[in-house]
Amino acid sequence: MKIKLRILKHGKALYEGVHEVSDADSFGRACASAWTHLREEKIAKATSIGALIESLDERLLDELQGTQISLSPA
Repeated sequence: MKIKLRILKHGKALYEGVHEVSDADSFGRACASAWTHLREEKIAKATSIGALIESLDERLLDELQGTQISLSPA
């Protein structure tokens, strides 16, 4: 089944993607894809070497605190 995975923080979408989910493994891959996307986006926003090093040191879990995860049919 195709699902839309959304991660929202303060009403703003941090991530939106459509994934094929049929079991726990495919759901895990969908979540891993969202994690990778968010991490790469954070690195891409770094404006200098210092900011890049700082973003690598920050934990993505801290940024995800207070988010809402929603699933809906795609």
